Amino acid sequence: MNTKVGAGETAHIHWEEDGATRSARWRSEAKAPPPPRVVIADDTLTADAAYRLANAGTAMLWRGDFQNARQLLQALARRIDRKPKKKAAAPTLAPADAFHRHRMAQAQRARLLGMLLLPFDADYTIPLRRAPDVRQACLEAYGPGSESFIVSLRELLGLIGAHEWCKNGVPIATLGERIHPHYGIFSPVRGEYLQLIAQAPLPAAQLAFDIGTGTGVITALLAKRGVQRIVATDQDPRAIACAQENLARLGLQSQVELMQQDMFPPGRAPLVVCNPPWVPARANAPIEHAIYDPDSRMLRAFLHGLAEHLEPGGEGWLILSDLAEHLGLRTRTELLQWIADSGLTLIERHDIRPQHPKAGDPDDPLHTARAAEITSLWRLSSESDH
Repeated sequence: MNTKVGAGETAHIHWEEDGATRSARWRSEAKAPPPPRVVIADDTLTADAAYRLANAGTAMLWRGDFQNARQLLQALARRIDRKPKKKAAAPTLAPADAFHRHRMAQAQRARLLGMLLLPFDADYTIPLRRAPDVRQACLEAYGPGSESFIVSLRELLGLIGAHEWCKNGVPIATLGERIHPHYGIFSPVRGEYLQLIAQAPLPAAQLAFDIGTGTGVITALLAKRGVQRIVATDQDPRAIACAQENLARLGLQSQVELMQQDMFPPGRAPLVVCNPPWVPARANAPIEHAIYDPDSRMLRAFLHGLAEHLEPGGEGWLILSDLAEHLGLRTRTELLQWIADSGLTLIERHDIRPQHPKAGDPDDPLHTARAAEITSLWRLSSESDH
């Protein structure tokens, strides 16, 4: 059974075990609702049986060996990803239709893999045989614990992966340093847009605004380039904490003021930089908000407000991929119209090809669009300066 959860309420999951109805707090960083049906599962459950249960919408609360649960999840993934032996010729889809079908398949895959559940004690220990110590990873993601709860094994593995990324950091070639992304903050794994920022001529070195700072990587790069003061904003408190830690680790904190707010800080600057989400579509999980932005909300808000936050002679740097154009989700004409309607003029555009593995993977469902993708730095000025 399941219950509706109102605003501000804590979701709970319910199941039958040992002849009694039990319940516990339900956790899901992806905001998934508690599964409506739950059965107890252990090492005797086969992968085929688990696959049938997941497809039927029944979640499995694991009581067996933790490592066996991991193996079962891998077996489920293989069954979900298995391609038919005889594949009928697929109809040719418009790029936007192919994209939406791909996103639906991703969401369905995540839903099925999220059906294998684990119990947690209030101190973030897992009461299962051979369970790892994940207390630090949970603390980084959830904050201090106060009660026992249930979470999907898939989410836990995401927490563990995020903890390792945060601990080890991501090498950033243009910085010559590592950036350490916190849980829930998108990692700057694509370096081509940072090359554009490193090479574009600075209009001034006194002050810059970094809108939507995330890990703080763009702020760090501007500081390394000699910008004396940078005001960096983000509406996510996790991002502010992440950027603060990264900038302190790099010894750049004295040059930066971090502000938790949506879009622009007060005032004007000779340089305003923004790397908004590139694809106008709905995110399937909170971390995807760095990639997907319905109706291009952040992109349009940046363009609309840029002129009033630029000093005379200043520049706005918009870092944007044209992947959405190749997917049929936004046209170049629309983008140019938004720029013109915002009272902005294009000074110059710097382009670079993507270097990530998917761009060269012919088996990727979006390969045609990815192979044609170009990332650009649009140097924009206010029409009032002309």
